Amino acid sequence: MKRKIYDRLLRWKKEDSGKSCLLIQGARRVGKSYIVEEFAKNEYKSYILIDFNRTSPEISNLFLNDLDDLDTFFLKLKAAYNIPLYERDSLIILDEVQLFPRARSAVKYLVADGRYDFIETGSLISIRNNVKNILIPSEEEPVNMYPMDFEEFLWAIGNDTMYPLIRSFFEKKRPLGQALHRKAMDLFRQYLIVGGMPQAVKQFANTKDFSATDRVKRRILTLYRDDIQKRADKDRLKVEAIFDEIPNQLQNQNRHFKLSSLENDARFKEYDEPLFWLSDAMIVNNCYNTTDPAIGLKLNQDRRLLKCYMGDTGLLVSHAFDENSIVSEEIYKKLLLDKLEADMGMIMENMVAQMLTASGHKLYFYANNDREHNENRMEIDFLIAKKVITNRHNISPVEVKSGKRYALASMRKFMAKYAEQLHTAYVLHPGDLNEENGIIFLPLYMTPFL
Repeated sequence: MKRKIYDRLLRWKKEDSGKSCLLIQGARRVGKSYIVEEFAKNEYKSYILIDFNRTSPEISNLFLNDLDDLDTFFLKLKAAYNIPLYERDSLIILDEVQLFPRARSAVKYLVADGRYDFIETGSLISIRNNVKNILIPSEEEPVNMYPMDFEEFLWAIGNDTMYPLIRSFFEKKRPLGQALHRKAMDLFRQYLIVGGMPQAVKQFANTKDFSATDRVKRRILTLYRDDIQKRADKDRLKVEAIFDEIPNQLQNQNRHFKLSSLENDARFKEYDEPLFWLSDAMIVNNCYNTTDPAIGLKLNQDRRLLKCYMGDTGLLVSHAFDENSIVSEEIYKKLLLDKLEADMGMIMENMVAQMLTASGHKLYFYANNDREHNENRMEIDFLIAKKVITNRHNISPVEVKSGKRYALASMRKFMAKYAEQLHTAYVLHPGDLNEENGIIFLPLYMTPFL
């Protein structure tokens, strides 16, 4: 399936010419190995894929014993895989490199040698055990890979025309009109349900069967649980507790993650590492409170107040509606028709978090619970910085609404209080594009353009 990261790989090959090693990092089953191997097949005369999930001691020993003689190293590597290597026209893939950190540290010498190109792929790249006692090579260029975005999903189901149309209407700030908007929202809800994990998208594209797609997603959730049990070490019980609690936490009024639901008198410092583990594994997208909507949102963040979103909304749907282990076709139909008797706000907000993350935004929200002054008491779902920073008006407040009727009290108070600091205010909702009283109302499917 077509992925946008392929263009990033092409640009790296052309511009770096072997001077760096690309590190593709992302959650398990996000498609890292597949896209890198497709790139190798299409763009090089030959390639070798070293999968450290099942590599032999013979290959591991090369990285332990032969790096001081790279001529011998490459001769043995070619012999082991029975694949010829061509200078400046072969790629060596170090797949799941976090499982063998010594190979990662060897990148420094392999890149300096200059004969071949190197790409690493991995999950849990920064977890403490995976970087222990190794020197992270400066020649490594990290690139995050996320679940398939809305446009990639549309490509996969055979629709190449809707996304460019949506983009053109966004750029013109014009509504699509009733018929086109309804079609775009139907496709968006399919994406909301299926998510962006390539195996699930492929299953849906081939069968249009939500139940069969759900089984694929549940296998991925099981894989994540297995990773937590095997890789989270002393924190595994806390990591698993947070993972299980995410749907419940996203259903509370403000979506804040309340540690008290996990353990009485729980303190943030006791759960900081488990929260980091899930974020580092790219299973979740953490969104932190910032106390001032100014450039440098991170400088004003309060890490003790956060929202914890699933990295893939399709997985959240399967994770949340699991009473019978499989989400029933009836629930999927209600989601598709927007008739589910449940809080759709958490699902829509999770999807917006996923889309903003894939677009390169760090996730921040604003919350002020001033009990004495009502004019200060407000909450904004997301704050994003505009792409070109100027002296003033750099931060856009973003509110997410799942229904047709909603209030905007917090948004209006926020706009009044921080007028000098704010750029465009956005409300993402199920309706068509509209502008009113200084707020741009965008359909949810236009989120990637922010």
